[in-house]
Amino acid sequence: MTLPVENLAINTIRTLVMDSVQAAKSGHPGTPMSMAPVAYLLFNELLNFDPAHPLWTQRDRFVLSSGHGSTLIYSILHLAGVEQFENGKPTGEKAVRIEDLKNFRQLNSRCPGHPEYGHTSGVEVTTGPLGQGLAMSVGQAIASKWFSAKYARDGKDLFGFNVYSLCGDGCMMEGISSEAASLAAHLKLDNLCWIYDANQITIEGSTELAFTEDVGKRFESYGWNVVRVEEDVNDLDALRSAFAEFKAEKTRPTLIIVKSVIGYGSPNMAGTAKVHGAPLGEEEIKLTKEFLGWNYEKFTVPEEVAKLFADGIQSNGAKAYAEWEKAYAEYCVRYPQEAEELQKIAAGELPENWDEGISKMWEADEKGTASRNSSGKTLNQLAAGIPWMLGGSADLAPSNKSNLTFDGAGDFGPENYAGRNFHFGIREFAMAAIANGMATCGIRSYCATFFVFCDYLRGALRLSCLMNLPVLYILSHDSIGVGEDGPTHQPVEQLAALRSMPNLVVMRPCDANEVRFAYRWYAENKKSPVCMVVTRQDLPTLPRAIEPSGDVCACSCGVQKGAYVIRDAKNPATGTFDVILMGTGSEVHICLSAQKILAEQGIFARVVSMPSMELFETQTAEYRESILPSSCTRRVAVEAGLRFGWDRYLGPNGKFIGMTGFGASAPFKQLYEFYGITAENVVKAALEN
Repeated sequence: MTLPVENLAINTIRTLVMDSVQAAKSGHPGTPMSMAPVAYLLFNELLNFDPAHPLWTQRDRFVLSSGHGSTLIYSILHLAGVEQFENGKPTGEKAVRIEDLKNFRQLNSRCPGHPEYGHTSGVEVTTGPLGQGLAMSVGQAIASKWFSAKYARDGKDLFGFNVYSLCGDGCMMEGISSEAASLAAHLKLDNLCWIYDANQITIEGSTELAFTEDVGKRFESYGWNVVRVEEDVNDLDALRSAFAEFKAEKTRPTLIIVKSVIGYGSPNMAGTAKVHGAPLGEEEIKLTKEFLGWNYEKFTVPEEVAKLFADGIQSNGAKAYAEWEKAYAEYCVRYPQEAEELQKIAAGELPENWDEGISKMWEADEKGTASRNSSGKTLNQLAAGIPWMLGGSADLAPSNKSNLTFDGAGDFGPENYAGRNFHFGIREFAMAAIANGMATCGIRSYCATFFVFCDYLRGALRLSCLMNLPVLYILSHDSIGVGEDGPTHQPVEQLAALRSMPNLVVMRPCDANEVRFAYRWYAENKKSPVCMVVTRQDLPTLPRAIEPSGDVCACSCGVQKGAYVIRDAKNPATGTFDVILMGTGSEVHICLSAQKILAEQGIFARVVSMPSMELFETQTAEYRESILPSSCTRRVAVEAGLRFGWDRYLGPNGKFIGMTGFGASAPFKQLYEFYGITAENVVKAALEN
């Protein structure tokens, strides 16, 4: 039974949705109108959530995977009275004010077109690219299980939480939802509930055009608990019964399938594609409000509804938070070490002596090691010092050296939710999105695959950048150095593609010590995802000059700044050099070999290692000029990828030694010779300048 005041609250959500979209003259009113009962029930009865403390670690998470229906979450956040937090502190304002709803999709409103993490309190992840919200909810459910297993004491779980995600037909069509659902079932995430709005409408029309599968049977085959709400979605008791089944389930995730009418209440548009992605129009809104029995002005919240939320989520949330805070204070006294770790996780800080394992320099070694190997060793040293660093690979850990092998690391799974190694299976896209979800809970997550397969996960990597999440992407087999696997596995355009993405730091270290300092930068950074691009083939470990302090060398500062002079050669008579040779990763060594040949011919060459263009661009003009002085226009860049992106450093007269097309299948040394990526060709280019 739905009480009159509950019906009024649900219709308040619907009218706020219609009015917001109409004011913006754009948006997606249909899904929020039909799913208003689900949002009302979740927030006012089900979520363990305190609007006054939206960053509470034990709060239940709600993810609107169908992010185009953003007015649904904005309306409910307004009614719930969620406080706005910025940089972890309250601002004294509500997260969504009426003026924000009135300015939906407008500049500086807290109600952008799609929900954006960090912009509006109560928005748990950035959504809009369909299906990714579902995968990120899996990451959050994983984080919940890990926190419980790692920190629960005395039979009391102060840190676990449930995760709910609302999705639609579009999310179910996107392949990432299948990847994530399959893994969630395998991991038996019984704290995860997806609500599937099966309204059978997309932008083009009925889903009959392209989507006729039985989603319920698909999820049953994965191993999910599937609950069907065949009754009217406005029947709150039917919804309550479905959620009760989720709460009772102890061995697997739950999918609740809800049949709804998109744009419910609209006399002329309900159940059609017309209401999916466009305003209803003033006349249709008038008719819809008449159908709903709505007799209030635009953007009105009736007093009865405000009181309902005050007596519901606000009162219950405050009580739940106060009880938790008391229990947590007792926990802090009994378990100070665990409490300190939890506080640092929440603050995004690192533990004391986190860098002890990576403090020792690698010794010079002509044979050296592949940077995937030095990456693997450094990863283990770093993770040993950061207990909340977790991650894994898309079935490639033995190749990309991403497994944590120290005592106590263990594998994450139903038998050990405290494990730190993840077996994501061959699911690159879901892997990266899951890592994003984990990161929103404070975990320092990482994921790994071959560099060429970053194309599979690029959509999730983009959201890492948008959400300012310091997720680590370990990308091995970084060039034609892959060799015999051939062009399908040889990344040539990927460096340029990733360097074009805002807020992404791409690291391509040239030896074991650059790897070490690249990892240090990643750990100390809080807001940028990092791509650690490493080789399959061995790289010499270069001799490094140690500063008087004994623990800092030019390599440390240089990697932090993105580029540095790794070896200079100046004319003793003039104090100047003739040419600049620039390289990254495995090609720095080619530049160093070319420098020797040029020196024999009386040509003085400066060699610049540029592990990160992004970091170099953030340096002062003076620093950049000191590394690449404008007075020297003779420049050669060497990289086993495409030229795109190098011209800003080469200038009009510079030469590029690298790839112009895809690779081929052959031993890697032959490929470097075949494509002319050799010291001899670098010398030739330098002399032609």
